[in-house]
Formats: sequence, structure tokens, C-alpha cells
Amino acid sequence: MSEIKQPRLKTTASAQTGLTQDDVVYGHIFDAILEQRLPPNTKLNEEALGEIFGVSRTIIRRALLRLSVEKIVNIRPNRGAIVASPSVEEAKQILKAREVLELAITELAVEHATSEQIESLRQLIIEEHQAFEQGDHGRGIRLSCEFHIRLGDMANNSPLLSFQRSIVSQTSLVIALYEAGTRSQCSFDEHNSLLDAIESGDKTKVLNLVKTHLEHIKSKLVLDEEAATKDLHAVFSDIMTKKQPIISNR
Repeated sequence: MSEIKQPRLKTTASAQTGLTQDDVVYGHIFDAILEQRLPPNTKLNEEALGEIFGVSRTIIRRALLRLSVEKIVNIRPNRGAIVASPSVEEAKQILKAREVLELAITELAVEHATSEQIESLRQLIIEEHQAFEQGDHGRGIRLSCEFHIRLGDMANNSPLLSFQRSIVSQTSLVIALYEAGTRSQCSFDEHNSLLDAIESGDKTKVLNLVKTHLEHIKSKLVLDEEAATKDLHAVFSDIMTKKQPIISNR
């Protein structure tokens, strides 16, 4: 399992108006998971986090509990918390849930999106693209995830927004675990096209673009349960087919 490697500056709630210490700690850990700076299976040591953020372990526990409710952190009895690590089957379920959820959200976004929200998202897309162009992959991933979370805000439906925060962060974990080849990101052009369709009020086009966009994300993942195995006989099957021993007896 990975450990938290680099200490970060201590943060207090007083630095951010209206936020409790729980909110601040939760937000930092949530963002770090979205940016894949905290990969799946990372141990979230309460004492270390308390020192990093300058808060009590009680505050840390409350923040971790919120993250566990969103299923991006697992709290294990007597063993502490770790960043969730979805299995292949869980990954498939997460992707299906996201498809159903995001179709509902974007359809509602067509009806409820304001010009201010659309303009704000356009600026976010620019920042996302700049982050990837500058090689800041972690920030680019977080902004890409933020784009989809803010679509949930556009839908003007609080329960859907809550579900979207959870499912988008879970998708980030799935990508960290199962993406094949070099790192990639959501398409800058696809985000722009989706936003254009929402602004134009074309529901049919919006839904088609969402399906295509999510399919592109899924196509980059290796979710074949036979792709990896712990069966030693399967791992070394090529050796077993050879009749000659690897090391001859002397």
C-alpha cells in the first residue's frame, strides 16, 4: 500500500470563510483523490493527517467518514482508512451508474442551466486545457472531474449533485487502476461540444454526446477480468509447457 509521501501546509478553517475544519480537510483529501495524488489503496493515517492539517484526530475522522459515505475511502475496523480500490466488477458497476446518472443530469441541465453557469464552465474548460498543456496532469484531471460535477449543479437537483460528486470521484479511482497505456484525459473538444449543446437546448444531441464521451473514457480502460491473475500456474503457463527443467540437476 502507498503512504502519504509529502507533507502539505497546515490549513485552518479560518482561512476560508464559512468552512469548518471538517470541510477544509475533506476538500483537500477529495481534491487529492481526484488528482490521483492519493492513488487507490493509499493508507490515510489519522495521526499524520492531523499533523499535516494542524487539527485533531476527531476532525480527521469526521472528514474520512464523509469520504467513506461517498465510497472513495474505505474505513477498516482496527486498521484505519485507505483510499478505495474498486474491483473490476465494481468498476463496471460504477461506469454503468455514471452513464445513467450523467444522462439524467445533462438532460436537466438543458432545462435549468443559466448563462452565468455556462460562462463559468467555459472558463473552467480553458483552465483544464491549459493545465494539461503545461504538464500539470493532476490539476487537469481535477478540473476535468470538476466539469462533470458542475454539470450536476446545473441540473438544479441536490440529490443528483451529491450522487455525481461520489460517482465522478469513484470514476477517477477506476481510471487510476485500470487505464491502459499512457495517461490521458477527457477531451477538451468533447467538453466544449457538450456545453454548446446544453446552451443550444438540443437534448437529443446532448444525450448522444454524453454517451459518446463516456464510451471514450471506458474504451481506455482494461476491465477484462482475465487480464490479471494471482494463479501462479496461469502466470507461468509458458514455462509449464516446456518439457525441459529450467535448472538441470547436478
